[in-house]
Amino acid sequence: MIASETARNILNFILFQIGWFACAAYPTLLGPVLVLVFLAIHFVFVSQHRFTELQFVGLGTVVGALLDGLWFYLGVLDDGSGTVLITPLWLVAIWAIFMTTLSHSLNWISRKMFLAFLFAPIAGPFAYWSASKIGVVVLPDLVASLIALGLGWLVVFPLLLFARKSLYPELT
Repeated sequence: MIASETARNILNFILFQIGWFACAAYPTLLGPVLVLVFLAIHFVFVSQHRFTELQFVGLGTVVGALLDGLWFYLGVLDDGSGTVLITPLWLVAIWAIFMTTLSHSLNWISRKMFLAFLFAPIAGPFAYWSASKIGVVVLPDLVASLIALGLGWLVVFPLLLFARKSLYPELT
């Protein structure tokens, strides 16, 4: 494990950014496999409470995958095939690597909860919009999709931070 909190947070941020891009650029298998490698690196070098953080990452990944599955079902998101029955693996992988940031490089947001309500409805939809510009996902009705994504993130992001604080206090 890396001793410096700053160094751990920087590594966590870099792993997330590269993981997100890898999944958006190579959604079929390479991106999710790279995220698994990055998660292993995270748990070896960054995480101070491995088992607890793994539980939290698992919880958030399931919640995020269910939310994205709902978006596909409702037509907020589309992969262009029209046949998505479950959340694509690349999005599940992004949720997993994203969840690591909540206890590390994005931990600062939880210190002032109003920041979660301020940033989530902007940053969350921006990530999907960015993925749509790469071509890995489609926002069928841009404005309606961004509003729905913003509302979803407005609810889910603060709830994930609350769950971390309540269920996994050693991660705060």
